[in-house]
Amino acid sequence: MILDTVVLTLQLASVTTLILLVISPPLAWWLSRKNTWPRSFIEAIVALPLVLPPTVLGFYLLIFFAPQSTVGGWWEALFGVPLSFSFSALVIGSVIYSIPFVVQPLQSAFQQIPNTLLEAAASLGASPLDCFVSVVMPLCRRSFITAGCLGFAHTVGEFGVVLMIGGNIPGETQVLSIALFDAVERLDFATAHLLAGGLLVFSTLTLLLVYRLNPSRVGPEISQ
Repeated sequence: MILDTVVLTLQLASVTTLILLVISPPLAWWLSRKNTWPRSFIEAIVALPLVLPPTVLGFYLLIFFAPQSTVGGWWEALFGVPLSFSFSALVIGSVIYSIPFVVQPLQSAFQQIPNTLLEAAASLGASPLDCFVSVVMPLCRRSFITAGCLGFAHTVGEFGVVLMIGGNIPGETQVLSIALFDAVERLDFATAHLLAGGLLVFSTLTLLLVYRLNPSRVGPEISQ
């Protein structure tokens, strides 16, 4: 039972982190280079999960995923199963809820890259994509690892959002945080201690890795 929950949680965190590492760099790069009014609006939207109660986000996602909604109805017609209370719903909700933990470290790192480096690469004939792949990514490799670690750890620890849109279905949507809550409700404190202790150790080790990778700042390794 616990093993199934651990596997499901790791699957959710892995898929979510992979998606975030694909969609976050372009967004973070745009935010780091633009200085127009839409930037503040997009930054606020990206950072909203940091201050918005998870249950609020989960509530609106639950309505958005319902079979009666346009998206929920389309999903059920296409795949034959409801979107709400499914693993796919957990992934979508987790991506939205964890995106600031990936975008913000990358944006901070990108902002510290001198324009002169990019201009030098461009003067040698490098396209914008070449500059990003050959210059930006190597300089910010530690920040990419940091962003991935934070996104993964935050997904593992989610509770409010995943409970609202996924419920508590063992083997399908019951992740570790929900299993912990379920154990406490059953007064099964032995299981609760095991799950809570495991999450505490995992979170501590993740933060140690993050601070070890970035002892002074989250930014590009220009000096190396």
